[in-house]
Amino acid sequence: MWTLAGRNFSSHLLLGTSRYRSPESLQMAIQRSGAEIVTVSLRRQSAGDGSKFWSLLKDMGITILPNTANCRSAREAITTAHMAREVFETNWIKLETVGDEYTLQPDPFALIEATHQLVSDGFEVFPYTTEDLVVAERLIAAGCKILMPWASPIGSGQGLANVRALKTLRAKWPQITIIIDAGIGTPSHATHAMELGFDGIMLNTAIALADDSPKMAEAFSFAIKAGRMGYEAGLMAPRLSAEPSTPTLGTPFWRHEQHS
Repeated sequence: MWTLAGRNFSSHLLLGTSRYRSPESLQMAIQRSGAEIVTVSLRRQSAGDGSKFWSLLKDMGITILPNTANCRSAREAITTAHMAREVFETNWIKLETVGDEYTLQPDPFALIEATHQLVSDGFEVFPYTTEDLVVAERLIAAGCKILMPWASPIGSGQGLANVRALKTLRAKWPQITIIIDAGIGTPSHATHAMELGFDGIMLNTAIALADDSPKMAEAFSFAIKAGRMGYEAGLMAPRLSAEPSTPTLGTPFWRHEQHS
């Protein structure tokens, strides 16, 4: 059990809802993953299949986290967030501001500007950011209680590209909820992130584009649970030299003698 924005959840896995082969595949992936929170783009809800898609999610009784996907400016993101609050009836918003078309890296200036305004407007902002410490500090100062740094560029499946920086981020703000978002490509990537003490994993591409999306969703669920349990249990620190698992001190031994 963990607390996110004042609400308790069992699963540390958050799921995206785009690029699935069918609504049925999405539904099965959510069920087998155990995820209790899914992200939804306002643009997806407004699309032709929006009614069926939205009905499916409402019937499942899961928490909706709207996002401002594909917004290119602070003003666009703010406007989209307000529209999403009306449509989805929630003050939660996953704030995304695209700054680079090749990597889809967030625009930190637009992100911080939009965060200031949205926090002032009563939103619980989940900012999609990088591992940059200065940007994180500005977002926290603007009122964010949650950060969502990427592991690597969205959809790349590279895993944790800058482990040292992410570890520093985690250590600097232990009181802040930090969810790894983007770049996680395999269950082992997710386990690694959770072993470092992060609070959750946001996934989409690695599950949606898998040959068997529901099965992959379940695999990630197990991986995230294992990583979290390992972190909470206390991971063994690596050593430079070997250490026998059976101490030699006080252990009986036998000497073989040759008989003539």
